[in-house]
Amino acid sequence: MINEHYQIGEVAEMVGLSLRTIRYYEEIELVSPSGRTEGGFRLYTDSDVSRLHLVKALKPVGLSLETMGELVGAVDDLGADERPDDSANERVAAVLEVAYEGCDDLEESLRRARAALAEVAALVQEGVR
Repeated sequence: MINEHYQIGEVAEMVGLSLRTIRYYEEIELVSPSGRTEGGFRLYTDSDVSRLHLVKALKPVGLSLETMGELVGAVDDLGADERPDDSANERVAAVLEVAYEGCDDLEESLRRARAALAEVAALVQEGVR
């Protein structure tokens, strides 16, 4: 498999993040480009893009950037070793627990929002009659 390299603008478009956000993630070492061109342009691989997709997907769950960094690092560790050590598995499990709690909170917020919208829609329907 040929590993493509993408410049930051392409990555931003693929993932749906701003250039500024991607640069910030690099600054805090959440995501780093796998290389640079001779001219200094950042080059990202498919793996880097996947990492950015994961971070973007987890952002609404309410994980801190530090916690996301722990997860991404542990996932990297799991993918890098033929047989990952227990600490990587434990780190992923701990972050997953927090992430699932965040998902539960989001689902509850959505349920309340939908109920509120249904009440507004009912008021509109009553006004139409």
